[in-house]
Amino acid sequence: MHDQARKPISARKAALEQRLKELGARIEAIEEELESHHNPDWEDLATEREGDEVLEATGQVGLAEIARIRAALKRIAEGTYGTCARCGEPIEEARLDALPWTPLCRSCAQ
Repeated sequence: MHDQARKPISARKAALEQRLKELGARIEAIEEELESHHNPDWEDLATEREGDEVLEATGQVGLAEIARIRAALKRIAEGTYGTCARCGEPIEEARLDALPWTPLCRSCAQ
């Protein structure tokens, strides 16, 4: 298998930081939307509540991704990014492209 040239860590860090900003803005928008729902009509309130559950689930997914990104940024700062936390082997470039926050190589993630 031909090894791809590895992307510079600075490029991966910038992409992770950008994604972190995007997620932060999304979480803030979700929180604002949830706080704005104070409809006194019971039917409308029930419909809003269903929508709120979707927003809350989306927010939880976003918060989980934020935690993974922060952990990846910490690994960058520590100099361990791109190395599998379990086996110590380099994480494949394609895997980092798909999951830039991953701490595990493909073999260890299975």
